[in-house]
Amino acid sequence: MADQLVEFLAEAGVERVYGIVGDSLNAFSDAVRRSGRLEWVHVHNEEAAAFAASAEAQVTGRLAVCAGSCGPGNTHLIQGVMDAHRSGAPVLALASHIASLQIGSGFFQETDPARLFRQASHFCETVAQPGQMGRLARLAVQNAVGRGGASVLVLPGDVLGQDAVGGGDGPDRLVTRAPRVAPEPEAVQELAERLAAAKKVAIFAGIGSADAREQVLQLAGRLQAPAGHTLRGKESLQWENPYDVGMTGLLGYGACYEALHEADLVLLLGTDFPYEDFLPKAKTIQIDRDPARLGRRTPLEQGVAADVGLTVQALLPLVPQREDRKFLDKMLRHTEHTLDTAIEAYAGSEHQRTPIHPEYVARLIDEKAAADAIFTVDTGMCCTWAARYLTPNGRRRILGSFVHGSMANALPMAVGAAQAAPGRQVVSLSGDGGLAMLLGELITVRQHDLPIKTVVFNNSSLGMVRLEMLVVGDPPFETDHDPVDYAAIASAVGMYAQRVTEPGDLPDAVEKFLAHDGPALLDVVTTADAMEVPSHVTLEQAKGFALSVGRIVLGGGVGSAIELARQNVRNIPR
Repeated sequence: MADQLVEFLAEAGVERVYGIVGDSLNAFSDAVRRSGRLEWVHVHNEEAAAFAASAEAQVTGRLAVCAGSCGPGNTHLIQGVMDAHRSGAPVLALASHIASLQIGSGFFQETDPARLFRQASHFCETVAQPGQMGRLARLAVQNAVGRGGASVLVLPGDVLGQDAVGGGDGPDRLVTRAPRVAPEPEAVQELAERLAAAKKVAIFAGIGSADAREQVLQLAGRLQAPAGHTLRGKESLQWENPYDVGMTGLLGYGACYEALHEADLVLLLGTDFPYEDFLPKAKTIQIDRDPARLGRRTPLEQGVAADVGLTVQALLPLVPQREDRKFLDKMLRHTEHTLDTAIEAYAGSEHQRTPIHPEYVARLIDEKAAADAIFTVDTGMCCTWAARYLTPNGRRRILGSFVHGSMANALPMAVGAAQAAPGRQVVSLSGDGGLAMLLGELITVRQHDLPIKTVVFNNSSLGMVRLEMLVVGDPPFETDHDPVDYAAIASAVGMYAQRVTEPGDLPDAVEKFLAHDGPALLDVVTTADAMEVPSHVTLEQAKGFALSVGRIVLGGGVGSAIELARQNVRNIPR
């Protein structure tokens, strides 16, 4: 049966499997070895296997596969599978199980994979006998690709080793395209009437608009509407967008927050943006292919359950060209001012301070990286630097755990991206906390000789958690640790590595690091006091921050409070 599964996957276009071999997977991994049709990518934690598969699927748009052995293999695997599922990445996870005769007996390494993975997938079924393999494999693939997300096949080790029964369903019968739902004409007409009645319209678009870039920009032009975007929408909607006003939320910059709150009507296009405090909570229309998402973040005047591109295409003939662009120009000027302020902070002497500002690192990486680079971004402060300093151009990709918020995702995602796109530059923006969590994946990179470039923002701190404590009024607790030389670790693994502590050395180091022919790591010692200042700061956040600084001072940390102020005064919105 394992041979049947390998052939099915190969015929379905799968090229590799990410995972760690183990006894309950032996029949499958041996089938992979004998077939020669699939590559086995050996990682060092099953969680990393799923992260890598997720990145491959997002880069190619095709199914990717990961595998984990029974018990601990599955409980490691599920974290990355959940992340892939919430990201909408078409991933098939092969979760092997103990021998079927032992199920329910409390056997060594026994878990219940079907129950374990059900929340993390669209489809999760156990292949209890060989005759089920063909049909269940087809259903698993169709669910993953057709619905966008993870599918799981639970495979008892002894069943995997049995002979196949029948030919089963071949991959030529697969339906692997997600349906595009057209809007109802009445809904489009109502939408056009609501737009006509609004003097000031703002657009906020997400990943669900990625395939509708041209239609969204046409609509913004017709309406003279400022158009903001989410972090996942950045790579497709920010570049060459004359209506761009940046992002809102904790990572925000520009005038997106102001545009959404000053508009008479807000269009949410293909986004499930969860931070409702940054949304106007009124005068909103949402378009999304998934009706379950409509209205679950903010009250709606109208919800349209349909494909964004098809809806906007049907809407455009009903929207006349507007000439008044006062609202748009006001928001564009505000955005320009905030961006100029950020750029100015690194044009003078500020970027020469030690420890190095992480913003300066991100800007140099952006300037010197390839035009078609794929960036993978760790959860935490790295997301802030990616949101504000990476420049999309229609060719670059920016991948991360932007829905599930997993730490340690960047390096294993880079493994999948490098496998999926050989010849393209892959840059992992890794926090030292995330890198430490799955440090063994440096061995994976070197073992497979993947030319991944890993830049480590090394501030000896869990930076985002530290900031969260400050905002609610608590001094940082258990967020910091002793310095670690990650360049030395990478050198011991056998890859090119350099550690940078002085800002004057950074430009040359970045160039050499990116130009190196092979795996490379750049360990940059950055300040832990760099903060993300949102585009909109609430009174509660300001009070909390003031309280936490006061507690630092009362605790004897006057110097820490002064340094925090010095590092970040330039970032306060003006």
